[in-house]
Amino acid sequence: MNVIRQLVRFGMAQALSCVFPVVIFGALAVTKLLPLPWLPRYDWLLLICLAMQVWMVRSGLETRDELKVITVFHIIGLALEWFKVHMGSWSYPEEGFTKVLGVPLYSGFMYASVASYLCQAWRRLNVELIRWPTLWLVVPLAAAIYMNFFTHHYWLDLRWWLSALVVVVFWRTWVTYEVGTTRYRMPLVLSYVLIGFFIWIAENIATFFGAWQYPDQQAAWRLVHLGKLSSWLLLVIVSFLIVASLKLVKQRGNEQEQGHSLPY
Repeated sequence: MNVIRQLVRFGMAQALSCVFPVVIFGALAVTKLLPLPWLPRYDWLLLICLAMQVWMVRSGLETRDELKVITVFHIIGLALEWFKVHMGSWSYPEEGFTKVLGVPLYSGFMYASVASYLCQAWRRLNVELIRWPTLWLVVPLAAAIYMNFFTHHYWLDLRWWLSALVVVVFWRTWVTYEVGTTRYRMPLVLSYVLIGFFIWIAENIATFFGAWQYPDQQAAWRLVHLGKLSSWLLLVIVSFLIVASLKLVKQRGNEQEQGHSLPY
C-alpha cells in the first residue's frame, strides 16, 4: 500500500507540474476539431497560451522567478523555430496574423512549457543534485549542444559526440527528489533519457493535432521518426542545464546574502 501511496503522490506532483503542457495539448486538439470565429487557429493558440501564462503566475502555480526562466526559453525556442522553418526542417502551413517569418508566435510556448515543467517539478519534488559539474563545463556544453542545432546544416552533425560528452561529464551526477517524506535518487543521464522519451511522445500528439508539420507528414500524418528522439534528448539536456545552472546561481546568491546578514 505504501508503494501505491507513493506512486499516487508522485503522479499528482507530476500532473501539477505538467499543467501548462496539458493546456497546450488541449488547445491544439480543440482548435483542430472545432471551427473558431474571428481569428485563425494559430492566433487563438497564442491568446490561449498568453492567458494561461498570466493565470499561472497570478494563481501562484508559477513564481515570478520561474516566469523569467520560461521567458528565456520562449526566446531560445523562437530563434530555433525561425531557423529550422527557414531551412525546411518543418513548417506551419496554416495562416495566422501572428506568424513572423513563417513561425506562429505561440510555438515559443511549446519550448516554454518544457521549462515550466522542469521548474515546477524541481520545486514540488524538492530536487537536489549530487556531484554537479562545475559551471565552466556545464555552460560551454549547453551552448555547444544548442549551436549544433544550427551548425549541422552547414557543417558536421556533432550530436552523437555531444551525447557521449554528456555521459562523460554527468556520469557521476545523481538527481535526488522527495515524495512525501522519502527521498529517492536516479542517475541524471537516465532522467535525461526518460524526459526526452516522453517529450517525443508528446511531439507525436502535437503533430497529430497540427501543431507543426514535418516534410514526410504533408500527405498524411505519420509517426515522428525515432531519429528525432536524439534531438529532443539534446534539447532536454540544454533545458535542464539552463534551469539547473540558474537554480544553483540563485541558491548561492541567497546563501551569500544570508551569510552577510549574520552578525559577526
